[in-house]
Amino acid sequence: MSSPDRYAVAGNPVAHSQSPFIHAAFAAQTGQALVYERLLCPLDAFGPTVEAFAAAGGRGCNVTVPFKFEAFALARRHSPRAALAGAVNTLRFDSQGWWGDNTDGLGLVRDIEGNAGRPLAGRRVLLLGAGGASAGVLGSLIAGRPAELVLANRTLDKAAALVASHQAWAAEHGVRLATTTLDGCSGGFDILVNGTSASLAGAGVPVQGQVLRSGGLAVDMMYGAAARPFLDWAEAQGAEGRDGLGMLVEQAAEAFALWRGVRPETAPVLAALRAQLARSK
Repeated sequence: MSSPDRYAVAGNPVAHSQSPFIHAAFAAQTGQALVYERLLCPLDAFGPTVEAFAAAGGRGCNVTVPFKFEAFALARRHSPRAALAGAVNTLRFDSQGWWGDNTDGLGLVRDIEGNAGRPLAGRRVLLLGAGGASAGVLGSLIAGRPAELVLANRTLDKAAALVASHQAWAAEHGVRLATTTLDGCSGGFDILVNGTSASLAGAGVPVQGQVLRSGGLAVDMMYGAAARPFLDWAEAQGAEGRDGLGMLVEQAAEAFALWRGVRPETAPVLAALRAQLARSK
């Protein structure tokens, strides 16, 4: 009997990741034989660590902070959305060379529009951060056709470079793109997405003041205890706070389909994950 196919989530830190729970649930639901583990990569040895995993029989991996740009460079071939982002969160180890995709944006939009019931079309959206997380979701947010999308970052030059790489895509979808500093965010946004590492680092909310409309939606890509200060801040703003669990499950389903050729149902897995985390508090 052949051993199950191996997959992993690669990052640093990675001990907190719920991806093994999610993919185990997907495998049970779809009858797929696989094991999914955590792969802690030294900050200066992401490439060698993932290459060793592939050489030992690994079939693919998800990539989390801070390695999404490095994963893009390692992949020989890229999906169109990964090419637009310049960042990869999903690797598939093929005989023709590693295939890199980015499922983050699709996962985020499915969570915002499907799970949270907030259409992007015609809305004003504020995206915080210009690193790999934001690069991975910007294209999909634009595809949702908001009226305006503002990218806020600590330094304007990095935000401007990311916006410039997406200007043609934004024009195709009729979306106004703009940049600002984190200190210079105006108000009146319908949806805010936190793509910075502030929550993971315990640094609090990266913007100040009333940036959201009353009843708006504030989404942190982080989840668990790390996201709690952000969710509290959102509620104090009169907004609905949402952590990154929905996005995590939705992007994982897309990666699972890329690897296994079958798309799992996400709603029962998200419900089970929230229940497990509630019990572990």
